[in-house]
Amino acid sequence: MGVKEYGTPKKPTFTRSALAPGLLGAIALLGGLALLDVGSFIIVRYVVSILAVIMCVFAIQAKAWWWLIGLVPIAIIWNPVVVIDLHGQGWVSIQFIAAIVFIIAGIRIKVPVREL
Repeated sequence: MGVKEYGTPKKPTFTRSALAPGLLGAIALLGGLALLDVGSFIIVRYVVSILAVIMCVFAIQAKAWWWLIGLVPIAIIWNPVVVIDLHGQGWVSIQFIAAIVFIIAGIRIKVPVREL
């Protein structure tokens, strides 16, 4: 029979800080599919771009540089200030691809916990 250890649990060594912005970004992208040809799509652009930049900061903190390859283009393409005007099935496809990048990056980015 095994003996269970009871005691103080270990402190976590990392957090998944990018998970919430990743899921919110994916929801905004998928919900934004209904607004693609409407003027209020600008709100989706703001939300997605800001969340992509937030996730870039978490990727840098986690030293997970490779996620910047997917997140920086999202921040640029959905930028509401300098609009890249895309239409058609290609635009719908990159909405889905960006949502997948948001979800996977949110799950995979592990920000180390710093001791205070």
